[in-house]
This record gives sequence, C-alpha cells and structure tokens, in this order.
Amino acid sequence: MKSKPITKKIIMGKFKGKTLKLPSMETTRSSKSIVLESFFNTIQFEIIEANFVEVFSGSGSIGLEALSRGASNIMFMEQDREALKVLKQNISQTDPSACQVYAGDSFSNIATVVKELKRKNEDAYFYIDPPFSIREGMEDIYEKMIKLIASLPEDVVKLIVIEHMTGLEIPNKIGEFELSKSKKFGNTSLSYFS
Repeated sequence: MKSKPITKKIIMGKFKGKTLKLPSMETTRSSKSIVLESFFNTIQFEIIEANFVEVFSGSGSIGLEALSRGASNIMFMEQDREALKVLKQNISQTDPSACQVYAGDSFSNIATVVKELKRKNEDAYFYIDPPFSIREGMEDIYEKMIKLIASLPEDVVKLIVIEHMTGLEIPNKIGEFELSKSKKFGNTSLSYFS
C-alpha cells in the first residue's frame, strides 16, 4: 500500500491555497504552521519586494510563502536529493522566474549567495532552519551554522531568523549580529538577529 504524500498549503498571498509537497520525514521536518504564521506576522510588510534566502530549504515552504506574500526574489539552498526534487516541483507551481535553487552543501553555497547579493548591491532576509542536531551526522550542525552566520557580511543582511530546538543555547551576539528577540513554540523557537 502506497502511503499518501505529505503536503501543506501556502497560507496567504498570491499563491494562497497552492498545495506544496513535503519530502519524507526522514530527510526533513516541516516548520509548524504556528511558527510560520508568527514569523510572517512579524515581517509581513517588510518582505514586500525583498530578497529572501531560505538556507536548508527542504520543500521550500517558507521561501514560497515569502514569495506568495510579495518577496521579489527567493534563493533556496538544499543538499538532499529527494528534497531538491520536491522543492523544484513546488517552485513550478508558483513563479519559477523569481526563484533560484542552490543545490549542494549550504555551508559551501553561502559564499555564492553572498556574492550574488553583493553583485546586485542588495540585502536579504535569511531564514535558517538547520536539521535538528539529534539527527545522525548532524551533531555539529549548530556550531557550523553559527560560523556561517558570523561569516555573513553586514551589508547583505536585512534580518537573520533561526528556527531551532527550544533547549538550544544560542549566543546573543554572532559576528556583527545581535539577538533582537526570541519566541518559543513548544519545542521549536525562532531567534531574530539583526
């Protein structure tokens, strides 16, 4: 018996109601709706016409929600093959001309994304939702993520938002960026750096 594919819908904006496929739970975990809603309520008017970078994109549901709500250019970063396939299918339902996919390791690809933003003399919102460190092979993911954030040049960053396990201690200052607020949603939290 084939299991029903897991899906979620775009909540608001021009692509509202579009059904997005989600990769299997083994490879990625989808952001909770309550987390998404809180995040977009916080930045809803700011992201209009903005660049949006979704690091560790999975299905791309956050970036595509941002696109639906008026962001002009979305940069997706994903390494997992199955997730990439799903991501590309999801993008094809929206506006592919506004989306760029950087396949491969986010820790390597971030330099390309930064270069692209600098070339256009623009900044972006960075949404970083790494795989939880309890997954096999991901034990040092948060240390690597903090290094990645510290390496970002100030002039390409509008805001950095990290979705992470609630128990995780994140420093108040990472490189040039300071924690402006943090919100808890059960075992998931959002930390905002600017």
